[in-house]
This record gives sequence, structure tokens and C-alpha cells, in this order.
Amino acid sequence: MLYHQGMTTAKRRFKDAAYGHLARLGKAFSAPKRLELIDLLSQGPCTVEVLAGQAGISIANTSQHLRQLRSARLVESEKTGQFVEYRLAGVQVEQAFLAMRGLAEARLLEMARVTEDYLRARDSFEPIESSELLRRATLGEVTVLDVRPSSEYREGHLPGAVSVPLEHLAERLAGLPRDREVVAYCRGPYCVMAIDAVQTLRAAGFVAHRLEYGVADFRALGVSVARGEPDPNVALSRSIT
Repeated sequence: MLYHQGMTTAKRRFKDAAYGHLARLGKAFSAPKRLELIDLLSQGPCTVEVLAGQAGISIANTSQHLRQLRSARLVESEKTGQFVEYRLAGVQVEQAFLAMRGLAEARLLEMARVTEDYLRARDSFEPIESSELLRRATLGEVTVLDVRPSSEYREGHLPGAVSVPLEHLAERLAGLPRDREVVAYCRGPYCVMAIDAVQTLRAAGFVAHRLEYGVADFRALGVSVARGEPDPNVALSRSIT
């Protein structure tokens, strides 16, 4: 009887410890801004200062959230010169975020409502299907623009996509071919840079669409992702090959 009770207690301690560690990760994921920081870091390593600007919060708050993520071993940090650069601790963190996002989109009607309301206010810029993009791009039927910052393009981008950061799009419109459609993509479904890019392109008379997926989504789908510096000499008419 005592042996049985001892084994039961040991099993209970094991289960409590295991689920406790799972809850530790859940707690790290529980803050909206920490989820956004994970989404941003899936684009590549970034400093606290840049992350704060992109997430729209103070450097102090950003640092606090990053400490929570580092405590849960979801991110790692490295000092480069005077700055501290953060990165995701592994591909599993990115996959966990994508899985959580997919679960929320499947189970929470509010997720779809928020997206629909925003797009309705922006003339319903419906995304083009990723499989359709790849098919048409391979045939040279579309021009693909990566409108994220060039630093994120360098860390990973669709092969053949041209880096045109959103802030420079208006000044580079003249170099876009008008005999084919343009597809813009950014960080993923909750990033609005591609929506803004499509708005600019359509106002200039282009047939333009946004790609809802970002680089993290393509990696999850097994699509090859390229790395490297943007080539300023590449013509905007270049398409994926």
C-alpha cells in the first residue's frame, strides 16, 4: 500500500512538473505584444530599438517583454557593438506561433471579423492564393515585390522577389512593367505593408494583389526561401524563375 502511494505521488509530481513547464511557455505566449515580437523576429534578428519601433511600444516595455521570452527560452540575445540583438531560439518557436495563429483563426470568429473589418475599410484588398502566385510567377506572369525593410529581405525572401521597401515604392513605380500584374507581400496576414503597397499600386493604375502569406508561412509549407542582400541593379520586371 505504501509502495503504491509512493508511486502515485511520484507520478503526480512528474505530471505536475511537466504541465507546469508547458504552462510556463503558455504564460510567455500570453501577452499580445510578446506574440507580435515573436512574429517580427520570425523575419530575422533585430535590435530592441528596432523592435520597439515596429511594435509601437517603448524600448523599456520591449525589453521587459523580451526578458520574459528569454526566460522561457523562446528567444536568444547577443550583443553587437552598442546594441543587443535578439533572435528566435529555434524554428520550433516560429512553428509554435504559426500553429497558435492557425488555431485562433480556426476557432475564434473574432479573428476573421477583425480582418474583414479592416479590409472592408481598405476597399477589400483580398489576398491572392499562394499556390496561384507560385504558378503564375513561375510562368513569368507576375512581378513579385517584397515590401518589407531590406534587412528582413536579406534574412529570407521568396526566390526572385524584388526588394522594394514600402517607403520607397512610390519613387520606384516608374520602373515597374505595366504589362503584367504585381503581387506584393510582407510579413504575413497581420502585416499591413502589403495592403498599403497594393493601395499605392492601384492608385497608380497597376493591377495589383497582395500575398497574404509571409516568409515564415512559406518555410512552414516547405517552399524554398532565399537569403542575401537586395541587388539594386535588378530590374523591377524580374519575376520568380
